[in-house]
Amino acid sequence: MVAIFEAAQVDYAVLGTEENCTGDSARRMGEEYVYEILAHQNIATLNKYQFNRIVTTCPHCFQTLGQDYRQLGASWEVVHHSDYISELLECGKLMVNGKAPGKVTYHDACYLGRHNHIYDPPRRVVTHVMGPDSELVEMDGSRKQSFCCGAGGGNMWYEVNQGERINLERFDQAMSTGADTLATACTFCLIMLDDACKVRGQEESIRVKDIAELVVENLASTTSTAVESQV
Repeated sequence: MVAIFEAAQVDYAVLGTEENCTGDSARRMGEEYVYEILAHQNIATLNKYQFNRIVTTCPHCFQTLGQDYRQLGASWEVVHHSDYISELLECGKLMVNGKAPGKVTYHDACYLGRHNHIYDPPRRVVTHVMGPDSELVEMDGSRKQSFCCGAGGGNMWYEVNQGERINLERFDQAMSTGADTLATACTFCLIMLDDACKVRGQEESIRVKDIAELVVENLASTTSTAVESQV
């Protein structure tokens, strides 16, 4: 994402060592007290700085910072990176080659899709980088019917030993499309689906990528000189 900011000449900053967990997983697992401690710390940290928007690559952080923190008085504009990258591409501040080959299938993350109804921006990003002979193919269970990757609700942090693993089932659906690339726009989904790819032994058949990685792989040599506002 930083490479995209640089290419589009965005005036950006990161919190660095001041950055802390938003507390999403703690809250979903019932640790409301831990969540509120983290939330108040983060609100105090962010309020020290001036910025126009917060861009996050994680739909869980997007939900927590943009929605949950409002209950505690925060009122920032929070944008998910799929929306932000799509915006940069559409207005010409970010240029890509549009030559990526092969088939791509996109996995809808729960907190991006069903919870916040963001379905088209990540798909627009994918289609921008695809070549003329490429194809975006949909899995069984996409958009509102998408599977969870298996990490939501705090499931990232403990073992589920009953039945087939959800990430394996979802990965199998991706493989059934014949896609060369499985794209997502969520750090949790990326980890879970990449793990499933390795468990299935399919590293040579399909690659698992965040949409931002696909963009960086296909950046054009020149981009707009317009400077985007602070994020």
